[in-house]
Amino acid sequence: MRRKKAMKLAFNILVHSRLRTWLTVIGIVIGVAAVVAIISIGEGMQQTVTSRLTGLGADIITISPGGSGASSGFRVFEAGGQFGGGRASSGVNLTEKDIQALTPVQNIAAIEGEVSGSGEAYYLAEKVRVSVTGVDPVQWRKITTSELYIGRFLTASDYNAVVIGSRIANQTFKQPLAINRMIIIENRTFKIVGILKESGSMGGSDRSVIMPIRAARDTLELDANNFNSIVVKASSTDAVDQVLADIDSRLTILHHVTNANRKGYSISSAKSMQETMSSITSALTLFLGAIAAVSLLVGGIGIANSMFTSVMEKTREIGIMKAIGARNGDILMIFVLSSAMIGAVGGLIGIAVGSGISLILPEIGIRMMGTAGAGGGMTTAITPQLLAGALLLSMAIGVISGLIPSYRASKLKPVEALRYE
Repeated sequence: MRRKKAMKLAFNILVHSRLRTWLTVIGIVIGVAAVVAIISIGEGMQQTVTSRLTGLGADIITISPGGSGASSGFRVFEAGGQFGGGRASSGVNLTEKDIQALTPVQNIAAIEGEVSGSGEAYYLAEKVRVSVTGVDPVQWRKITTSELYIGRFLTASDYNAVVIGSRIANQTFKQPLAINRMIIIENRTFKIVGILKESGSMGGSDRSVIMPIRAARDTLELDANNFNSIVVKASSTDAVDQVLADIDSRLTILHHVTNANRKGYSISSAKSMQETMSSITSALTLFLGAIAAVSLLVGGIGIANSMFTSVMEKTREIGIMKAIGARNGDILMIFVLSSAMIGAVGGLIGIAVGSGISLILPEIGIRMMGTAGAGGGMTTAITPQLLAGALLLSMAIGVISGLIPSYRASKLKPVEALRYE
């Protein structure tokens, strides 16, 4: 039997039982739509995390007091585009000696110590509390991933000058801040020389006031010798892992660490955080996708049930076809094609529905979070590979589900089939 004829007969089987066919198709539609929506959202989350962490600087390494040693743990993202950190409750003191010990490490492009804290800021008789970060202007310029919106970066000669994040400039005070305006922080007057572009990252420099480290220590009355964190820029992303190991080795010797579980400092990097987040989102997507795939299994059972019913309804027709010369393989092909058509139609509709859901959900999320969350809203990633995979999966489920009923139809004896009522 020619394939064209088999296709026509398979299509006729579906047409003659439209209600049952469409009810069966709905089961596949729900499963495929759920899988497409969940995987596209998961992929979008992974791409968003990757792009944001890459923007933070995959070649940036941060050393902070406290913790149990070198790690890829999650640190609070502070000013300047690095993973800074407030002083830990316990741990070693990071000082200029640490910077001197780390400076000779190969593949380090820049290194600086930072201090951080918070203080009361006054602008046009309005008082708010702001995050303050003190940096080495020269080294910070080499390390930071933040970009200027307007104005300039800090220079070595600056003291009473600050660079502010976009949210500090536009959302913290009732009146927006502008360059060359004066702002009072802890009773000290500073001139705004630069405003950073909005980073859209996890807090980041958007919410910080950045000033020279000498001014920060004087303003916040911090220890003149200690740093809240030491930030290192590797020469390349590929060198990060080796630099991490070398830093850990030098600090272990410098601080006379004898217990690997109690080093008194922690080391983190955007690259390791990126790898951790990617693995988490991948596992989450796989888990949710597996749950959604259960509905595909239910849809497959529906196809099998529909095909068994079709075989029963078409028993006499099968007997007639066999009596006029149809082979077992011809009968098998007709019913397998019929079940594959159900899978294909359900897959196509499911892809359309799932794509629509994945496109609508980010808009719903943005509206629920408000305009403030729009910059970091949910995104989705609908790829050709995902759509092709979903379609092939639905067709495969259709074929597999229809195999047993099709096999039974092909093995019917003509005489018994013709007697069937």
